[in-house]
Amino acid sequence: MKHDQIPAERRTLLRLALALGVATAVNTVAADPAGTPARPGGEPPAPASGPPSAARARPGAYRLRPMTSTTPPRFRPAAPPVRTRPFEELPELGDDAMVLSFDDGPDPRYTPDILAILRRYDVRAMFFVCGEMAADNSGLLREMADDGHVVGNHSWSHPLIPKLSRGAIVDELGRTSEVIEKALGAPPLWYRAPYGAWNRNSFEIGAAMGMEPMAWTVDTLDWTTPGTDTIVRRVKKGAAPGVVVLSHDAGGNRSQSVAALRRYLPALIERGYRPTVPYRS
Repeated sequence: MKHDQIPAERRTLLRLALALGVATAVNTVAADPAGTPARPGGEPPAPASGPPSAARARPGAYRLRPMTSTTPPRFRPAAPPVRTRPFEELPELGDDAMVLSFDDGPDPRYTPDILAILRRYDVRAMFFVCGEMAADNSGLLREMADDGHVVGNHSWSHPLIPKLSRGAIVDELGRTSEVIEKALGAPPLWYRAPYGAWNRNSFEIGAAMGMEPMAWTVDTLDWTTPGTDTIVRRVKKGAAPGVVVLSHDAGGNRSQSVAALRRYLPALIERGYRPTVPYRS
């Protein structure tokens, strides 16, 4: 995919935003509706494989805005610091808390079923969306937000981030943030690198755009379509306070992922777990 050259003005704004992000204190990350500050920890997770989404790419130009923009204050939390590794688990959300997350969507074939299951049990999840999918399914983004789910940035076309230039990373993350902000009225506060492949540039650019990096603790490997029973077993085995579970709602046939959620979600609740989402203040 070809990327537009980043103009000098945009590079200047990026440098300004980076400087502000480095100088800002660490934000508070808590559970919804209450919690205590959480810290990233543990070794970097193994990259999650899976094909990039097949939706077509389209041009866009997300311009980084200085902290004095006219965006309403509630949508402008302090820029996060530049991390050296992503959040991989959130143990301080509570002894009964877990985080369910879904990547690569939204996909009209599978995302609505996942949303319906989450709604049935009145739980919240994180959806890390690809811009090329979100652009064609903005109604699903609004449905996610209306149900209280967190909508995060998963790049535009699901590339391997370390192979990209800084300008290309700005384009991948910026265009996706633009789509999310247009649909929801606020930019995303979290992002996840495709394949779990992070580098210094992605941490710096993500922070400059106001986003914290989120990885995972439990990888269901559902993209390999290992069977519903296997996905359910992996989630149940990995269940623990503060873990972040990685699944997918797009990028291929995700019928097994949907069927597995129907089974493991009530089982987790029966065991006393409270699927929740973090929020930043």
